[in-house]
Amino acid sequence: MDRYRESSTSTLGSLISGAFIGAAGLAMWLFSEADKRQQAKKQRAMLYAPRIQDGSEALETASSLSGMDKSENLEKRVEQLNTAIADVRRQLEELGEQD
Repeated sequence: MDRYRESSTSTLGSLISGAFIGAAGLAMWLFSEADKRQQAKKQRAMLYAPRIQDGSEALETASSLSGMDKSENLEKRVEQLNTAIADVRRQLEELGEQD
């Protein structure tokens, strides 16, 4: 009986340590992927840096989008989201009533 307890505790310890090592490995992989994405963003930003420095891109965005257009678009998007949320809520209530 003692051997069974010893083997079960050692198995449990092995499982816990394996889960811990696996979680640590996963965390390290996720951090490295996030770092790679951040480096890729920096490289893409550096590609656009010469256009930003000469002002050509800034002039294009300033002329195409004004402050009023942005706020109007934002209000429309918020209204669309609110109606979509209301529709989903109504559908969920209907599903709950059917069950």
